[in-house]
Amino acid sequence: MSSPTRPLPVAPNRIELAIGGMTCASCAARIEKKLNRMNGVTATVNYATEKATVSYADDVTPDDLIATVTKTGYTAALPPPPSPSPSPESATAAAEPVDELRGLRTRLWVSVALAVPVVVLAMVPAWQFDYWQWLSLTLAAPVVVYGGLPFHRAALINLRHGAATMDTLVSLGTLAAFGWSLWALFLGDAGMPGMTHPFRLDITRTDGAGNIYLEAAAGVTVFILAGRYFEARSKRTAGAALRALLTLGARDVAVLRDGVETRVPVDRLAVGDRFVVRPGEKIATDGVVDEGTSAVDASMLTGESVPVEVGPGDTVVGATVNAGGRLVVTATRVGGDTQLAQMARLVEQAQTGKAAVQRLADRISGVFVPIVIALAAGTLGWWLGAGAGPTAAFTAAVAVLIIACPCALGLATPTALLVGTGRGAQLGILIKGPEMLESTRQVDTVVLDKTGTVTTGRMTLVDALPADGEDAAELLRLAGALEAASEHPIARAVAAGAADAGPLASVTGFANVEGLGVTGTVDGRELTVGRPRLLRERGLDVPDEIERAVTDAEAAGRTAVLAGWDGRARGMLAVADVVKPTSAAAVAGLRALGLTPILLTGDNATVARAVAAEVGIDEVTAEVLPADKVDVVKQLQADGRTVAMIGDGINDAAALAQADLGLAMGTGTDVAIEASDLTLVRGDLTAAVDAIRLSRRTLAIIKGNLFWAFAYNVAALPLAAAGLLNPMIAGAAMAFSSVFVVANSLRLRRFRPARVG
Repeated sequence: MSSPTRPLPVAPNRIELAIGGMTCASCAARIEKKLNRMNGVTATVNYATEKATVSYADDVTPDDLIATVTKTGYTAALPPPPSPSPSPESATAAAEPVDELRGLRTRLWVSVALAVPVVVLAMVPAWQFDYWQWLSLTLAAPVVVYGGLPFHRAALINLRHGAATMDTLVSLGTLAAFGWSLWALFLGDAGMPGMTHPFRLDITRTDGAGNIYLEAAAGVTVFILAGRYFEARSKRTAGAALRALLTLGARDVAVLRDGVETRVPVDRLAVGDRFVVRPGEKIATDGVVDEGTSAVDASMLTGESVPVEVGPGDTVVGATVNAGGRLVVTATRVGGDTQLAQMARLVEQAQTGKAAVQRLADRISGVFVPIVIALAAGTLGWWLGAGAGPTAAFTAAVAVLIIACPCALGLATPTALLVGTGRGAQLGILIKGPEMLESTRQVDTVVLDKTGTVTTGRMTLVDALPADGEDAAELLRLAGALEAASEHPIARAVAAGAADAGPLASVTGFANVEGLGVTGTVDGRELTVGRPRLLRERGLDVPDEIERAVTDAEAAGRTAVLAGWDGRARGMLAVADVVKPTSAAAVAGLRALGLTPILLTGDNATVARAVAAEVGIDEVTAEVLPADKVDVVKQLQADGRTVAMIGDGINDAAALAQADLGLAMGTGTDVAIEASDLTLVRGDLTAAVDAIRLSRRTLAIIKGNLFWAFAYNVAALPLAAAGLLNPMIAGAAMAFSSVFVVANSLRLRRFRPARVG
């Protein structure tokens, strides 16, 4: 942080740096701290995306920023310059992410293959043949040196900066075990033919010259390496939301030049260009409609379930879908200025804040490691002062480091996550990583998106009310037949509802009145179906009871469509985005977990209040623009609330990333799913109740694992310091602690979904 006594220069320049070499969130915090100490620099470092966003004054250069990161022990690089017209080959290459985990995966499997025989030979005395210890050395050496290299490198960086993390503990313990084994083999008695690890459970004081700890060094390296691999694989998905957003828009566009349509890549579109959007196509970029009228499906971006009617002079947003007629649009914003690109930046900024969460093991290690080092040094000094000789003194000191090496700690988080995520997948819940588990215990507020989360997200016919003396079945049959000829989403909802009741008649003379409705002939009757205005313009009388029905439907948040023939409106059809059957029970279940539900939507307040009342939600925030949803979440957090967000649309992505816990409906967009912490595969809101329960249970198991992993160390440390550490007891204790951690994690398999409602 900047010193309060130092003036804060203006930082007009902004840049992103690609950061390399980070192994945990504490690395990101260290880089951020060093950059912010520079005059005129404000920086945030995102561990998840491995980027630093830096604002800096004119007297600071990017090279200065890179030099500061390098001095801190990490790498930094400027982003590549944008290409104005990328070739198809480069576009394809960019779409295929490099397998960044390949090196770590190779390191893990090589280490597993070499370490298994070492551990088996050490733990089964009957298989310890002549010179088995030298075979163990041959196999264990690559594991400790090659497999453990990431930990040793990180520990060295931490040492230079006076920090102690999980890497420090792993490196110290494995190198101590391996180094002592080398001494015992070459200078002690452990290298003699016929040497065995006797199966003795008594506590005896030895000089350590005949003891080797190769299985401890190799086994711990493999366990921790496996945990690091699974964590890295989980972290890698953090940037997928941004990639999904950037690939969401149209790839090419039909530009009008001299009256001729020319198909060009969308990145060649310039402000002021006129382009054509046909029915079913995505709108290439933000712009203003010049010609044509249509209904635009903007639900993925805005969350509004009802399509937006547009005509000349109306603005449209890139990546939304033209659901109706042909449009000619003038581009007003392109590239990084579009609403889609701005939402991508919001998602990344939100993820930057979440990346500051420290791993549990690192926080515990920050206290535990210095204590272990001090105890080892004290043990060495005490034994030397007692006149026991250097061999016994070093044996006891090294034993302290060996017994402190976190064998079970490497399994504590990965095994619980593995079992928890597996059980979650069986229940339709995907848990992405350990970072979000801490927040599930503290969450007190749950923000629910309306469209596609609480409701189905699609228009459905909910009522057919005939005028006095008319038949409801006939009203639905005729209106549905006419609407079946239209491509409008509301018309499709009416047609689908009519088709469920029976076969639809044929239509002749069909005509579409843009923005108002449709006309045509069905069974010899001239039909008009649409808004009340259209029927009045066509000279059809609208009875008072139909007027009242329209008012009541709109007050309930529904869209009313009238159908008329022979000079009179014959009935009203109500269409709405209906509430999912399980939503009310799910809201009750969330309340039972101590959460306060809030409905957040871009829809109008009338619709929002009607939906909220139906499912039992008291707090409603409606008519919120997509970019403002993240501000609502930030305000709740500023008020001291810990917020969970449940959504499904692109417009929810930034809010999902900003929330302390993001849950995405599996029926939603890829962008929302990638930006979330949990995915509810079956798209059922009751899964959110189970997701929070399972996350809290998994966190409790992880904390229990960490406690027992360290408790074993703490219990054995006094024996090691007293010189009473028998190798067999050390091996058995390590094995038992690992078995206990695995068995404790397996309890998650018995997790059962709650009976909601």
